[in-house]
Amino acid sequence: PQEVVLAIQACGVCGSDMHFYETDDQDYILYPGLTKFPTILGHEFSGKVVATGKDVELLKIGDMVTVEEMIWCGRWIPCRNGDPTHCSHLEEIGFTIPGAFANFIAVDEKFCWKIDAIAERFGSEEKAYAVGALTEPTCVAYNAMFERAGGFRPGHFVNVVGAGPIGLAAIGLAKAGGAGMIAAFEVSPQRRELAKLVGADHVYDPREVSAGEVLMELSGGQGFDFHVEAAGVPEIVIPEMEKALAINSKIVQIGRAAKRVPTYFEAFQVRRAQAFGAQGHSGHETFPNVIRMVASGRLDLSPIITSNSGLEQTVDAIAKSVERSDGKIIVNPN
Repeated sequence: PQEVVLAIQACGVCGSDMHFYETDDQDYILYPGLTKFPTILGHEFSGKVVATGKDVELLKIGDMVTVEEMIWCGRWIPCRNGDPTHCSHLEEIGFTIPGAFANFIAVDEKFCWKIDAIAERFGSEEKAYAVGALTEPTCVAYNAMFERAGGFRPGHFVNVVGAGPIGLAAIGLAKAGGAGMIAAFEVSPQRRELAKLVGADHVYDPREVSAGEVLMELSGGQGFDFHVEAAGVPEIVIPEMEKALAINSKIVQIGRAAKRVPTYFEAFQVRRAQAFGAQGHSGHETFPNVIRMVASGRLDLSPIITSNSGLEQTVDAIAKSVERSDGKIIVNPN
């Protein structure tokens, strides 16, 4: 009764989808998080309301929306304590329940957020749906950087490792948040160019430089204040970040990885540094705030959309993401 049916207009291919497609040497998927197969993938999406249940009050037919991927219950202790992302009865669209690589999806209206303001900003419904599909991954970066890690002071130096969609969102958010300098490290030349487009001041191939040494040089020996791991290889990245910790600096882990990380806590002690783990995007005004930033023009990630495909080519689109050269690949089911 409280569900709406959406005709899906755009759905992004996520690194999680890529990790479902990729396998290890024993043919297990690489994604280490919550799953319940078989299901339909796809969780970064936007769509048009085409039907409403009898008790729907917040939306009407024709509304343009984007949707939270995390289906929190609202009843058990984590939700009641204000942490819906960590719901103990969590379901996830495209992970445990049918996702948005489909023509239609039914979802409770409480998980939907209108994107009319984004359409007004871009003057195009088609572009608004594409940009609206970027909301979910951008909210993952926003939640990690500003909610979990408490953000950074305007003027602080920000280091983002990994310029996939999450890392690119982190760079855009760092610029919008007033970072004094943004450095990025990325192995893909195409993604290095995208990092510059969305706000990175300095971009490097981490295979060609010592990231820690570069950051210390850029900061005049002071270190960087805020570090974002968005590459999913913390066992490589964190030791380099440790070399460039400013006093009172922060590291936030967003990339998902199934490996343990060698960490030298002495560096955290003497630099008064902190590390934060983050996942998800729900609660804490995350969705409405990201939508506001996009609608205001302060955050424009539309340049990271580098490829589009139809629903029939979804598997090919996911396979293409394994090349790690695109910014965001969008599937357009309808």
